[in-house]
Amino acid sequence: MIERGILAEMKPLPLHPPNREDAVWRGTVPRPGRLSLDAGDSDLQVRQDVRNRTLRAVCGQPGMPRDPWDLPVGQRRTLLRHILVSDRYRFLYCYVPKVACSNWKRVLKVLAGVLDNVDVRLKMDHRSDLVFLADLRPDEIRYRLQHYFKFLFVRDPLERLLSAYRNKFGEIREYQQRYGVEIVKRYRAGAGPSPAGDDVTFPEFLRYLADEDPERMNEHWMPVYHLCQPCAVRYDFVGSYERLEADANQVLEWVRAPPHVRFPARQAWYRPASPESLHYHLCSAPRALLQDVLPKYILDFSLFAYPLPNVTREACHQ
Repeated sequence: MIERGILAEMKPLPLHPPNREDAVWRGTVPRPGRLSLDAGDSDLQVRQDVRNRTLRAVCGQPGMPRDPWDLPVGQRRTLLRHILVSDRYRFLYCYVPKVACSNWKRVLKVLAGVLDNVDVRLKMDHRSDLVFLADLRPDEIRYRLQHYFKFLFVRDPLERLLSAYRNKFGEIREYQQRYGVEIVKRYRAGAGPSPAGDDVTFPEFLRYLADEDPERMNEHWMPVYHLCQPCAVRYDFVGSYERLEADANQVLEWVRAPPHVRFPARQAWYRPASPESLHYHLCSAPRALLQDVLPKYILDFSLFAYPLPNVTREACHQ
């Protein structure tokens, strides 16, 4: 049942971040829904226009949510737990695991004065010193959704899955034990009673995803649609992993971040999943399995204008 209720009026927040006169601001923050792009960045303008049109077309269909309070309780809880709040800079960021969310959290901590700079070498604590919409009262949530600049970053859905697979099952013991063991037991004939869970194959991972309810998936492979609900929340900007640094620094200009705050450069040792690697893994998986998995991510492909993979025999043998 949808919770609606009548909320008491809240005292309006300041129109500008505190200490505005003490900071050196760059650019002009756009009003929600009204971005001002430099005339020279026509590529960004075209991509945002395509995404905005696509979002309006898909989200305009009957039955799609128009507001977070249109969502079932579980879906709304997931959404609110993934939206980070900056009251000082008046923005909301919906974080998507495997789309540079650790670096964005680092930026938020710098903006909040918790970290000195984005290059501080500390293991990222993904909860402390961060404010989530879920931490606030309903009236406070509504106010921020209405008045703050809202953004998220997206990535090719299957590339994101491959990145999660390589990271969680290739490097993280906790995930090997929690998910890997169960996947091997469930999908590998003759696995034995005590598998290590550290050798999950990509097809086994896909079989697991095919059987999972998207709304109950781990956040690292949950569809972006369920994490950030782009029909229920009208985001002002959708950045892309493919243009990460440029899009991220554009957002920092829009929210009037101080000039010294920049988006962290990618670590030299980091090797993201390449199109070639993704093509190899997809072509090595049974096509019938992909046909079972792709529908779970079809809204991510549709909403954010990513093409479906070409895994025909001809394409895979090139």
